[in-house]
Amino acid sequence: MNVEILAHPEVKSALNRLIDLARADTGQSARVTNFLLAWWDGDQWGNFPLTDLFGVDRDVATDMATVFAFLGQHGGAVYIDAFGDQYRDQMADLVERWRPD
Repeated sequence: MNVEILAHPEVKSALNRLIDLARADTGQSARVTNFLLAWWDGDQWGNFPLTDLFGVDRDVATDMATVFAFLGQHGGAVYIDAFGDQYRDQMADLVERWRPD
C-alpha cells in the first residue's frame, strides 16, 4: 500500500527531516534512528524509549510528534516504506549504519 498521496505535506516534510538527521552522526541522530527503526520493525531493530525525546531539540521532537500523530489518525498499520520505495532504501541504509550486527 502506498500512502504517499494520503500524507499531508507536513508529515512528509517531517519524515524527510528526520531521515536526514538520522543519517548524521550525533546523539540526536541516534535517537531519531531509534524512532524510525522502531516504527519500521521494533521487534528486530529495537524500540523507542520515550526518554529519547529528552535528548532531541524541540523541532526534532515536533517532527516526531507529527509522524506519530499521522500514524495514530490513519486507519490501519502504515510503515515507512508505504511512502515510497526510496524510504525503504533509506531505512536499509540506516540499519546498515546504526545496527551493523
